Amino acid sequence: MLDIRKVRENPEAVAQALKVKGFEFNVSEFIDLDAKRKSADVSSQNLQAEKKKASKQIGQFIAQGLSVDEAKAKVSEVLAEIDSKLNAEVEQAKAIQDAINTILMATPNLPDASVPMGKDEDDNVEIRTWGEPRKFDFEVKDHVDVGQDNGGLNFEVAAKLTGSRFAVMQGQIARMHRALIQLMLDTHSEEHGYVETYVPYMVNADSLKGTGQLPKFEEDLFKIPFNDTHYYLIPTAEVPVTNLVRDEIVDEKELPLKFTAHTPCFRSEAGSYGRDTRGMIRQHQFEKVELVQMVKPQDSTQALEELTSHAEAILKKLDLPYRLVKLCGGDLGFSACMTYDLEVWLPGQEKYREISSCSNMGDYQARRMQARWRNPETGKPELLHTLNGSGLAVGRTLVAILENYQQEDGRIQVPNVLRPYMNNLEFIG
Repeated sequence: MLDIRKVRENPEAVAQALKVKGFEFNVSEFIDLDAKRKSADVSSQNLQAEKKKASKQIGQFIAQGLSVDEAKAKVSEVLAEIDSKLNAEVEQAKAIQDAINTILMATPNLPDASVPMGKDEDDNVEIRTWGEPRKFDFEVKDHVDVGQDNGGLNFEVAAKLTGSRFAVMQGQIARMHRALIQLMLDTHSEEHGYVETYVPYMVNADSLKGTGQLPKFEEDLFKIPFNDTHYYLIPTAEVPVTNLVRDEIVDEKELPLKFTAHTPCFRSEAGSYGRDTRGMIRQHQFEKVELVQMVKPQDSTQALEELTSHAEAILKKLDLPYRLVKLCGGDLGFSACMTYDLEVWLPGQEKYREISSCSNMGDYQARRMQARWRNPETGKPELLHTLNGSGLAVGRTLVAILENYQQEDGRIQVPNVLRPYMNNLEFIG
């Protein structure tokens, strides 16, 4: 959530910055509501002063000839009238503040000044590439055909079991999928210093509000009624892992906090009908190894570079060609102030496709969660900065291996770094 003080100071500047994201902030609505809130607050303060003054008038009424009981009754009558007005003003102020909070909860994070202008992914800026796409001397297949030819991918059975946008994996392809998860977790925990973390796959609404998925993106979530409430299936491990510090004050000595978690992710893919319907690129259920950091504000810019390099390390170990792009404003996520995307080369599509998004959220999520650290210089709690990224999306990594490591005879070569996780198997099929 944006800092309301900054919005009040210069709402026009906030609106101008949000245009980079393609978001129209209603300045006049905010100014009008804030003026009404201020007026209601002033009225409440004046009535509180009147109430304090009235409670001291018993002596004045007695001096005017009233008995003690009559004076007390007179004061009680005045106080009751003031209380009635005060309660009305307090309720009005609360309603106005709730309306302001509703606006702020639905307003995205401000983009960093370095975010390039642009409307969509076509306007993202390439930072660098790594690796050379392999040149094939035979007709390249996409991952669907490679996986089905090896008997390890089955989308028809998944559709029978559940519906479209699900997959069944079996045999050595299922084992490779598991090996990728182990490689990622081992690398991030043993080499990059993240604490491996197991979290629930269902969360409450407060957790999703904390990271920015609610209230704006409820249609993208799977909602599960439970007793008198409901839970949501997580769209990413970012949600439960980041919320570990919700309503907490972290000691400076504990920073930075770095967590990695493997979870399934569940997304309704609302609004994406017709996009990537073939194969495993865009599914309702997929696996991901997530990286999350909580840092001091002055460290978050460098932390984003570090976190991104950790995701890149997996691609390098697997020897998968990729490129790094900086997202333009129109492609930038709701809660992010800056994002790098890693896009892996898929020869079956002859294009780079996203395999990881690494984002700096600034203090946007921390303000919603009240996640803070205690600054030893002031002794006061201050908001943390939160960051997250995929390290990596497991299904898309499997897709990249099936396509980049396919052989002319239909087999799939196992990347060297995965072989210790697969009983030193060299080929699948």
